[in-house]
Amino acid sequence: MLGYFGPQGTFTHQALLSLQIDEEERPFPSVGATLEAVRSGIVRAGLVPIENSVEGGVSATIDNLAEGEPLQIMAEVLLPVSFGMYARPGTTLADIRKIITHPHAAAQVRGWVAENLPEAAMTEQGSTAAAAAEVSHPESPYDAAICAQVAGELYGLVPLAIDIADNADAVTRFILVSRPFPPSAPTGHDKTSVVVHHHADHSGTLMETLQQFALRGVNLCRIESRPEKDKMGNYYFSIDALGHIHERRIREALTSLHRTCREVTFLGSYPRADKVVQPAEAGTTDTDFERADRWLETILY
Repeated sequence: MLGYFGPQGTFTHQALLSLQIDEEERPFPSVGATLEAVRSGIVRAGLVPIENSVEGGVSATIDNLAEGEPLQIMAEVLLPVSFGMYARPGTTLADIRKIITHPHAAAQVRGWVAENLPEAAMTEQGSTAAAAAEVSHPESPYDAAICAQVAGELYGLVPLAIDIADNADAVTRFILVSRPFPPSAPTGHDKTSVVVHHHADHSGTLMETLQQFALRGVNLCRIESRPEKDKMGNYYFSIDALGHIHERRIREALTSLHRTCREVTFLGSYPRADKVVQPAEAGTTDTDFERADRWLETILY
């Protein structure tokens, strides 16, 4: 069984369907509940959002992966985000005074709403699917929901406007997470995700972390600092690197971090959803490392 951050009709549900895995699905009310269901074995794996090209990282996902029993990323999904305004049949755009949607959705359509419905008030809560469900009730105080097409249709609403996002190129990234397993073989277009906790905050902490990757020609495609939640000023780093744990350059970067940091959590090596290949830089391929090893052996032995 696969879990996902629900309810049914959310963008997360749509992303899960795009994986085309023939398995029973079960929605959960939060990111935390979804990942806890994976940890406890209620579901085999769970899909949750981790990053949006407009709003940035999803803190609930990042923090939950950094804490508790280890989890590992199996795959990622990139989903273009297309919002529409949906209402009960018979409603017109001129009738809209109260709108409900998810906070991330609100941030991505605020300009359109201000221009087209300047008198309307927007409430931010729950999920986009929950917003559609709320508006579907005849006695709802809300006139319209901003949600995905799948949610609008699921709850019998009609579209008053489609593709209303301020950024037409907005994309949300989702990850499919399971309990730890041996990493699969490299595909040539992989990412490796880790969480790095330092012993203590000091000048150059971030630079020391970045150097371990830079010296080995490893490019990072995401790095975020998050509070350790013990005292003000303490942070850990959530990192996505281009490459696979089976590659020498990635292994050496991670082992060096493990040697010098308080804790390094491996979150998985998995195929990039966009399948873009970024070749290793000259001097950082496995062959280059092996050649250097042979040279050293001629000196030592």
